Amino acid sequence: MPNLYFCQPHAKNQGMLRAVLSVNECERVVSQHAATYVGDQFPKLANEQGAANDFAVLNITPDETPAGLRPGYYRLDSDLTQLNESLLALSR
Repeated sequence: MPNLYFCQPHAKNQGMLRAVLSVNECERVVSQHAATYVGDQFPKLANEQGAANDFAVLNITPDETPAGLRPGYYRLDSDLTQLNESLLALSR
């Protein structure tokens, strides 16, 4: 199942698991928030203080890959508050 992590570099947060999504839920989130493929390893946070804004990381495993995406890690630069609202809407 795809996992979504919230990363907050200013708080030295390396990535906190925020949601475990079904493939359908993952497709809905990606349709609302642009995701950029960053490779097969969790992206590193910027070392420079204040250099990076908050972002989310989506991990897609090979066994459950949504249509149009490949396994690996994706960065979502959406505002985390808006992204969180999208996640809450999934349960309604």
